[in-house]
Amino acid sequence: MRTADFDFDLPEDRIALRPAEPRDSARLLVVRDGGLEDRIIRDLPDFLRPGDALVFNDTRVIPARLSGVRERIGPEGETLTVEVEATLHHRDAPDVWSAFMKPGKRIKAGDRIRFGAEAEGACLLGRLDATVTGKDEDGLVTLRFDLSGPFLDEAIRDVGVMPLPPYIAAKRAEDDRDRSDYQTMFAHWDGSVAAPTAGLHFTPALMEAIQAKGVSTHAVTLHVGAGTFLPVKAEDTADHRMHSEWGEVSAETAEALNAVRAAGGRIVCVGTTSLRLLESATGEDGVVRPFHGDTAIFITPGYRFRAADVLMTNFHLPKSTLFMLVSAFAGLETMKAAYTHAVADGYRFYSYGDGSLLFRDN
Repeated sequence: MRTADFDFDLPEDRIALRPAEPRDSARLLVVRDGGLEDRIIRDLPDFLRPGDALVFNDTRVIPARLSGVRERIGPEGETLTVEVEATLHHRDAPDVWSAFMKPGKRIKAGDRIRFGAEAEGACLLGRLDATVTGKDEDGLVTLRFDLSGPFLDEAIRDVGVMPLPPYIAAKRAEDDRDRSDYQTMFAHWDGSVAAPTAGLHFTPALMEAIQAKGVSTHAVTLHVGAGTFLPVKAEDTADHRMHSEWGEVSAETAEALNAVRAAGGRIVCVGTTSLRLLESATGEDGVVRPFHGDTAIFITPGYRFRAADVLMTNFHLPKSTLFMLVSAFAGLETMKAAYTHAVADGYRFYSYGDGSLLFRDN
């Protein structure tokens, strides 16, 4: 399909810069059987049935945006420096991350990077050093850090900032509020560089109401990479390459979800990350299997869903892979109509915006 088929007009003032307070007071657009219904997040239990399973992503966002200085020895033996910024993407080893870097064109293998905050132009506070060991055609840079494992994790927490999406970061700076605002109540395992944003709407009170309805809750883990922010540059969706992300579905969760389906219950995915991981873990026979590893699944219209029956998700960017996914799930024309309604009715878009509840079209 053409990438242009997934375009739509979105006014700048529809981009939410802060989440709703309380979180479950955000709006919820219900898309079912081609119809649209305006509700709020705390109404979610009204659309669930006893025996359904709610699946959320328990990844924790790390402060994955690092600022520093690139060092390189010049032709006369002098040290050449330039300010750089790295957004961590995927952990490849205890001491190795792949990252997107700015300015990427000025980075090459062998460069030394000093991350941290300078104190009066002298030493670095919370200094974290790395060596560039590689760079691929897509601009991903491989960084081997001087620290490893938990020591590297602690250093990243010291020198990094929360990696707000570019459409928020372009309008305001990251602040202390984002350390909590950009984290779901389910966050447990460190590793994401972007929040699974549908989960941001949940509160303990909402979870109590869901469980009182007889709905079981289950966790999977998908560490969201920085590739989620990248635009689709290919004119044909078939030519777009997804960046991989690491995920895990435990044997216990797989068994529980299979039992839910066998008893006639529905699998309700909280967010596209949970959905993508479950679809990666489910065979053509509809059986969810334990999963541990990378996935680069790319879902566009025509895809046959194997696991997810209902999807709760935020509103996504024009021509993005996530708008392609929701169009595959609920139908392209239905989603175009839903987004047209959302724009006209003042829904708030993107990571800190409102939510939608989609029922599968196929």
